[in-house]
Amino acid sequence: MAVPIMQAVRVGSYVVKQHITGRKRYPLVLMLEPLFRCNLACAGCGKIDYPAAILNQRMTVQECLDADAEAGAPVIAVAGGEPLLHKEMPEIIRGLIARKKYVYLCTNALLLEKKMDEYEPSPFFSWDVHLDGDKTMHDASVCQDGVYERAVAAIKKAKARGFRISINCTLFDGAEPKRVASFFDEVMAMGVDGIMTAPGYAYERAPDQEHFLNRQKTKQLFRDVFRLGKGKKWRFTQSPLFLNFLAGNEQYHCTPWGKPLRNVFGWQRPCYLLGEGYAKTFQELMDDTKWDDYGTGNYEKCADCMVHSGYESTAVMDAVRRPWHIAKVALFGPETEKPMAPEISLANQRPAQYVFSKQVEEQMDAIAARKPARAPRVKVIRTEGANDAPQAPAAVESTAAD
Repeated sequence: MAVPIMQAVRVGSYVVKQHITGRKRYPLVLMLEPLFRCNLACAGCGKIDYPAAILNQRMTVQECLDADAEAGAPVIAVAGGEPLLHKEMPEIIRGLIARKKYVYLCTNALLLEKKMDEYEPSPFFSWDVHLDGDKTMHDASVCQDGVYERAVAAIKKAKARGFRISINCTLFDGAEPKRVASFFDEVMAMGVDGIMTAPGYAYERAPDQEHFLNRQKTKQLFRDVFRLGKGKKWRFTQSPLFLNFLAGNEQYHCTPWGKPLRNVFGWQRPCYLLGEGYAKTFQELMDDTKWDDYGTGNYEKCADCMVHSGYESTAVMDAVRRPWHIAKVALFGPETEKPMAPEISLANQRPAQYVFSKQVEEQMDAIAARKPARAPRVKVIRTEGANDAPQAPAAVESTAAD
């Protein structure tokens, strides 16, 4: 199985405990984003469209460990940006593993071979490599030739070193089911431990706005892919019920608090995909966020979302309530022939609000306030004929901190 048995048992025990204690909202996975800076500029990404001053911000090691302590989730996904650009990332990962958290380090793998020696294989650690399909598909997705080949070379080297490896495959409009299925065959042949897949989220700041899937297209694409995968024993790092949801067989509602995000701004409201405000603490995020304002059917920006950051937790919680159902889907795979579940009505969703520019302005002001002013630059003008004696400043040039 893609998820080690001990991890499945510990996460399952954690979820059951939350249900027994009656906890209404709890995190399943902490999404940790210690920086926004990336060494790629993918057309479907909406997370790197920030001024340089923001892209240069980093969460400290202690801030990352404190975020884990606040949330208390059993699994941590370290994302970005590109996490391997963070100089203290090895220390962050070691600190999280020491707490026996299951850590997935998400990377585009361009730096993986160079940085690999700074990490050690562990049952609590896995590389999660971004691969959006075969060579042609992936290089088009990341807008740079040669990235697929470098990522595959790094995957093979990491496997030879004894690391666990999963891939993160995001699919967009125009993806061909047969090519996707062939790609899944290919990564299984590489020895990859598991596949995480989902449709791309329609980031409002993404350069390419033409290739995001709507929900109906998402369901049909994944249903066609899973049909081709019958009997092939593809290994996924996701709940079978989430995969069943992707194929249109579950009428799930979003659980945004299941995968809370902590980044350089704070705790992001309401989820990893939407940044519409920030809380200073995890408890403030849980208590003060208007959760009912978000999700498909509630908010225009959520209309077509079927991403794991919102729906994986829903599937896991459903598995606790209906263990017989997940057993059936795990055994036979997602349904690909019967009618799909009814879609959620969008009739009463509230219109989208666009707050990106305001948030950038606020963060730039906060960065400027934290930045110490430079000392004035003093130019000493010596009188004609002066020898050794220093002169008093006759003029001062002041340069503002940039």
